[in-house]
Amino acid sequence: MTGYACWDADDLILLCHLQPGAKRSEFVGLHGDRIKLRLHAPPVDGKANNQLIAFLSKAFGVTKQAVQIESGELSRQKRVRIIAPKKIPDVSEFAHLTA
Repeated sequence: MTGYACWDADDLILLCHLQPGAKRSEFVGLHGDRIKLRLHAPPVDGKANNQLIAFLSKAFGVTKQAVQIESGELSRQKRVRIIAPKKIPDVSEFAHLTA
């Protein structure tokens, strides 16, 4: 089990480091002990948070309501809960979750 992605019963907890204002939204590996995500949205008026929720909901096959920012609302460092994910993204950083 890794520090940046762990199960809490049926929910998945992600520790994220965000890079807002990127060319496209994507997972890009690790940043210290967190999973790094680039987001296309700028870090103003909650746009990056909204895009983070939309991006993760699509990646994990859940509704937007099933993605909750638990801490770091105004920070690049966030703790996110994904309630009962339906799928796991096919990126190497999440391979341990399906084993």
